[in-house]
Amino acid sequence: MTSYPDDRQYSADHEWIAIDGDTARVGITAYAAEALGDVVYVDLPEVGTELTAGETCGEIESTKSVSDLVAPADGEVLSVNDAVDESPETVGSDPYEEGWLYTMRVGVVPEELMDAEAYGEFVQGQGA
Repeated sequence: MTSYPDDRQYSADHEWIAIDGDTARVGITAYAAEALGDVVYVDLPEVGTELTAGETCGEIESTKSVSDLVAPADGEVLSVNDAVDESPETVGSDPYEEGWLYTMRVGVVPEELMDAEAYGEFVQGQGA
């Protein structure tokens, strides 16, 4: 079973959120990156956008498909990772560090988010 960084929480939409106080960094998981294949374009939410957990806030396009980005928590977008705009393949090659997507001021964090162990079990249950 693949291990996932234990310093963040995971959504059923295969996104991670690393919360530090009232701010957080958000990205997609290695599982999602592998399923997508070669990422060729990323459409991120604009700075200042109010996000609602569970709602679409952008998309990632790969050579295989287009997938929605789904906000893992309520809050406001504070910044976006311009590097993934210029080099979208970074999202797939380094999803937990250089390939992060955006930062946000966190409002409500859903109870459904999983820790690394629970997410690993969730992914395994999906046939990974």
